[in-house]
Amino acid sequence: MPGQAAQPTPPDRPWLNRDLPPEARARAAVAAMTLDEKLRLVFGFSDQALTEVAKVPDDVVSPELKTYVVGHLVKGSAGFVPGVPRLGIPDQTQTDASMGVRNSFIPSTALPSSLATAASFDPAVPRAGGAMIGAEARATGHNTMLSGGINLAREPRNGRNFEYAGEDPLLAGTMVGALINGIQSNRIISTIKHYAVNDQETLRTSLDVTISAAAMRQSDLLAFELAIENSSPGSVMCSYNLINGRWGCENDYLLNTVLKHDWAYKGFVMSDWGAVHSTVGAANGGLDQFTGFCCKDDKPWFAPPAIKAALQSGAISQTRLDDMVERILWALFAKGPVDDPVKPMPIDYAANAAVSQKAAEESLVLLKNDGDLLPLRGVKSIAVIGGNADKGVLAGAGSSDVTPVGGAVMIDTHTYLPSPPLDALKRELPRARISFDPGTDLASAAALAARSDVVIVVVTRHNSEGSEASLEMVGNQDALVAAVAKANPKTIVVAETGGAIYMPWVGQVPAILEAFYPGIRGGDAIARILTGKVNPSGHLPISFPASPGQLARPEIAGLGQPDGTPAEVLYDEGAAIGYKWYDVKRYKPLFAFGRGLSYTRFALSDLRAQPDGKGIKVSFSIRNVGKHAGKGVAQVYVAPADWVKAGWEAPKRLGAFAKASLKPGKATQVDLMIDPRLLGTYEAAGNNWHRKPGTYRVLLGQSSDDQMRTADIDLPDNLWSASKQ
Repeated sequence: MPGQAAQPTPPDRPWLNRDLPPEARARAAVAAMTLDEKLRLVFGFSDQALTEVAKVPDDVVSPELKTYVVGHLVKGSAGFVPGVPRLGIPDQTQTDASMGVRNSFIPSTALPSSLATAASFDPAVPRAGGAMIGAEARATGHNTMLSGGINLAREPRNGRNFEYAGEDPLLAGTMVGALINGIQSNRIISTIKHYAVNDQETLRTSLDVTISAAAMRQSDLLAFELAIENSSPGSVMCSYNLINGRWGCENDYLLNTVLKHDWAYKGFVMSDWGAVHSTVGAANGGLDQFTGFCCKDDKPWFAPPAIKAALQSGAISQTRLDDMVERILWALFAKGPVDDPVKPMPIDYAANAAVSQKAAEESLVLLKNDGDLLPLRGVKSIAVIGGNADKGVLAGAGSSDVTPVGGAVMIDTHTYLPSPPLDALKRELPRARISFDPGTDLASAAALAARSDVVIVVVTRHNSEGSEASLEMVGNQDALVAAVAKANPKTIVVAETGGAIYMPWVGQVPAILEAFYPGIRGGDAIARILTGKVNPSGHLPISFPASPGQLARPEIAGLGQPDGTPAEVLYDEGAAIGYKWYDVKRYKPLFAFGRGLSYTRFALSDLRAQPDGKGIKVSFSIRNVGKHAGKGVAQVYVAPADWVKAGWEAPKRLGAFAKASLKPGKATQVDLMIDPRLLGTYEAAGNNWHRKPGTYRVLLGQSSDDQMRTADIDLPDNLWSASKQ
């Protein structure tokens, strides 16, 4: 744990007194600052400024500030905000992202994708991962991590879904909150992003999202609210898009009304790189820090001359500037960078890789296992086909891409982490004859499959920030699976994907393992699950659609248009995202939210529900009724007797979940609470949550489409304010 012995605080520097609350320290520091010092904290630079800032005119960035930035910016980092050395206020050294430290000059440990760790349904998994990557951030000189991402998977084709935590606000809020807690346990700042409703990458910098306040508060915003409550991140990053006609980074409703007033958020709002469009509008709309300034052609919206001019004209008040600075300082005091300055330290990459492997082993999802083909035992010959399984495991691209120890394997411009499943399988099954075929020639692959006892086909789909990913597989992969399955019915498919995919061959193969992007030791995790060294326990954090006809929008708004083209999208499905959409439409997905198989079996019983304050207390028993030790995931859903009359977006909502590790024959009792907001609807007119009176059914199962145990409970009318002020 980082820390240092407390030093006596000079009486004239109360902001350095650790015994004072961070709010008081921040106010004292603001009072001691000059105007120029305040302006340093609200204007940040990108890594490109290291070479480009000298070209910026001196009347935009002063020579003194340019020299400071070049001398202190961490090379290869995401961004930099100068501190105030005179007062002991450190620079903000910022790094991406949720899967690890992104710095091309420094090797880092890559976690599985956030979508993968959400599949663990165990907040201890992302918390441990966050603690690990936060420690690497601190050890590499960074005191701010630009994570975690929490935008809901409203658009299944979103190229950044792999960076986020699924389609349900409770699951996403819980898992991302745990990641942030892990990161901030290192006495550094974590950032939650991208606020808000930034649910597609196509035209992300010009798309105007239309959605009602009620739908937002019950879906995307509820995920943010829960995560912020669970973790208190130092900063919130506003998004590129417009929401109901206003840019995310100057959206008064989202930033001032909801975030800072209703949720009483104390930290600061930072912009995404290039997401600011004004000085006065952004500052008064709730933006506290412009980040990512680079070059002479950038718009220096929060540069000192721009803010000074707005102050002089009265367009921005001194009170507002002080609030911006105070929020930034609050985070620096509350989260630790002032009291525990970061400094380069040795990194135990082997130990950190083990953390990543454990996360993958908790998260990979066994979707199908007909005939108990898995785990592989006593198999004499195995064919491994496709997916570059002899080279590594696929990773997503964009600001989450990390440089692994030993370097990445680049194939067709895609990053593969150096953890080949082929090599790992050979280590786990030394007596088996394991052969590899790249899968480029269907006849060759089928021939190898025919002469092998079992076949493992690895399929991949690349996802990236800045683009969308079709749910169809690229290349010949669907044909490859079909050809191999025809040659050998004992075919297992391992899917390394950033999200859902269509599987036209689903009925032709007996076993499917969804590996998502499994991180730096992904090959080992895949092999250990396939061979039974690890019992799979992941459950889907997203629904897999069966066909394009099941999507809420057949076409992605603005797809194919040049970047920057104005476009609009109406989210008329409201809060009915994922499994809720399928329930409303009565669609049967390919694989339902919450699905996940094990090599053992679990039974749920003794369900009881009773009112507890505005919420519901639920208790039940989970028992391992199979033959192997394993981890079961219990999911509690809640449904009003008449969901339409109750004003719900869908027939049921996820209300709680828990994961339990059990040996064969053993059971444990689980006690959970259903948050009141998951029982009510948001009413914009009164800024209230409203739980309608009536009968509510509590449902207990192991996936959203499971045959569930039920308990009914009658609840009275209840109305309460959505504001914490």
